[in-house]
Amino acid sequence: MDFSFSDDQVLLRDTARAILSKECPPSLVRAHIDDPAAVAPLWSQLKDFTALGDGPCTDLCLFIDETGYVAAPGVFFPTTAMFAPLLAALDHELLPSVLSGEVTGTVAVAGADGHWTLNDEPVKTFVPEADRVDWIAVVDTGPTVRVLPAADVATRQTRMVDFSRLFFEVDTTGTPGSGVGLDPAVFNDLTARATAALAAEMVGTSRRLLEMAIAYAKERIQFDVPIGSFQAIQHRLAECSLAVERATAAAQYASMTLDASDAELSSSQERFRAVHVAKAAAGNAATRAAKDSIQVHGGIGYTWEHDLHLYLRRAVGSEHWLGTTSWHHDRLADLLFKAR
Repeated sequence: MDFSFSDDQVLLRDTARAILSKECPPSLVRAHIDDPAAVAPLWSQLKDFTALGDGPCTDLCLFIDETGYVAAPGVFFPTTAMFAPLLAALDHELLPSVLSGEVTGTVAVAGADGHWTLNDEPVKTFVPEADRVDWIAVVDTGPTVRVLPAADVATRQTRMVDFSRLFFEVDTTGTPGSGVGLDPAVFNDLTARATAALAAEMVGTSRRLLEMAIAYAKERIQFDVPIGSFQAIQHRLAECSLAVERATAAAQYASMTLDASDAELSSSQERFRAVHVAKAAAGNAATRAAKDSIQVHGGIGYTWEHDLHLYLRRAVGSEHWLGTTSWHHDRLADLLFKAR
């Protein structure tokens, strides 16, 4: 397997970085807290890239890593990393409209326990951006999939620590229509792809927190020297940097494994192992970066006026979505023992 990025992938990453640094400053993330419609100008830029939802996972993750760096709010992640791949698997008539950015959507799977596992519960939980999208794909036991207009289902927002990504309960009671069957193996692959994308996004957020901590350590003066000259700060930042680098490698390996044509790497066991490792490593990096950055910033990091909490909230919220670090470690152990 060739682990290096192609020239086109480097261009894609640099393009995403340039667009998001201009269109998604911290002021936009703050504005989204009071008015979710504030992200409309950002979506007008990102909708040109929704075709990534039906392309290689590596390209998708490269782009989403950059959205995580800026804690981009809005419908891009659920539409591109979740809804579009599901429609592609179903060969659904809405897919062209989604890939052209004309239509948005999200996916509802989890029941009352919040786990991304199949169930027949009428109320689905932790559905991202359910009040902002045009369509909601509801996945029930089977699996079967119902693609419903978002206006036809009742939604209720779930209070979360992360203000930049809004989650909802979706009540499908009384909604018309029967579900379309989906191969269970395909559903597992779609879940793995969404989890790998979230891991990549968390890597971006972790990198932002680490860079903010390093920058502050260079400018904050204590005892007439920058606090970054203190060994205790250097050790903390070095350990955090290692965690972020480890998560970066794991997330990129997972996305490449999902795309791999090599028979050994593309086996279901290796794909799922790589995804569990990626989400667990990204969770470790995110929680470590959140903790260490708040420690380095000291009191000012706890204030509402400082931007640190915008990214800290995204890191903590993402760690608890699509499985925590410990949950993925348990699933990884199950796969390893099963293989013996």
